[in-house]
Amino acid sequence: MRTEQLTAKALERVDFDKYLLANAVGKRAEEIAKGAEPLVDADPKTTKHTDIALQEIAEGKLVVSLEG
Repeated sequence: MRTEQLTAKALERVDFDKYLLANAVGKRAEEIAKGAEPLVDADPKTTKHTDIALQEIAEGKLVVSLEG
């Protein structure tokens, strides 16, 4: 799936809050870079960590919410 399509699906999952999505993707990408296993079928050695994080959110494998 193209990045634009993944972004659109991921935005739906975070109620179209692009700042929340950017923050979540950044944090998850950092976790993957530090060795966390991807929740989707992707190889972190050949796929950008941000793309993996975006795909995880778009597919609902990772739930993003604002918790105070």
